[in-house]
Amino acid sequence: MSANLYTHQSENVRKTWLLITVFLVLIIGLGWAIGIFMETRAILYIAIFIAITMNIVAYWKSDKIALAMSGAKEVKREENLYLYRMIENLCITAGLPLPGVYIIDSPQINAFATGRDPNHSAVAVTKGAIEKLENEELEGVLAHELSHIGNKDILVSTVAVVLAGVIAIVADIFFRISFFGGFGDRDDRQGGGLALAIGLVVIIFAPLAASLIRLSISRKREYLADASGALLTRFPDGLANALQKIAHDQQPMRRAHSGTAHLFISNPFKGKQSKNWLVHLFSTHPPIEDRIRILKGMKV
Repeated sequence: MSANLYTHQSENVRKTWLLITVFLVLIIGLGWAIGIFMETRAILYIAIFIAITMNIVAYWKSDKIALAMSGAKEVKREENLYLYRMIENLCITAGLPLPGVYIIDSPQINAFATGRDPNHSAVAVTKGAIEKLENEELEGVLAHELSHIGNKDILVSTVAVVLAGVIAIVADIFFRISFFGGFGDRDDRQGGGLALAIGLVVIIFAPLAASLIRLSISRKREYLADASGALLTRFPDGLANALQKIAHDQQPMRRAHSGTAHLFISNPFKGKQSKNWLVHLFSTHPPIEDRIRILKGMKV
């Protein structure tokens, strides 16, 4: 298990740098292509500025963005001693520094971890999880999230929140520039038509590219965090029972956002989402029934 965990941690670091590199190449490439056919270098310079700036923001501030998008509010130790003590005990067992502790004002049972490394991390849990889960169930959920921190899942997952969203936004901006601002009396030129065609392709496929970036965060990380969390608590049934309650809770989160959905222990959209095969193909979470079955079969 240890060798697998170390391999997984190294793989997540590589994935993060790959994600950042792909983002740089994609955004600068879009700026270069649109700039050529609009006969201006300004678009390329803008693309380079956006790519570099957003990579910096994604690395240093993506956790704050993810927390804000989810409506998570930081709590002090004296404000929720029960939650703090549980996280502190798990951190001592796991050998992790204490993360920032946040609560999401939502009756749904859910939680997520974020940050760029164990020393700059946070765990957010819904009020529903605190109120509806038994001690060992909440402990299992928190152990799962702390395992994401220990396994170094949080950086690549959180960076994907910012970069995937920016790709879609920048593609839309480039399309609007090429369609409305770049042609005028050039519409009869071949270059103008080609630029428009590129813009159309970009705007159509950008959302797909953003989804694929989020899906590059392997679903296997959830299985691994389940197993790591169960080993941390030495009680797999705690997390399994929590997941069973989550499975029966079909109420979607009020602040659910497609950009942060992959961070949560369970899909925050719940009943909002269709059951067709295409939705499952692009799902950011493995089937919850499979996770429960694996946990129930674990022996620690």
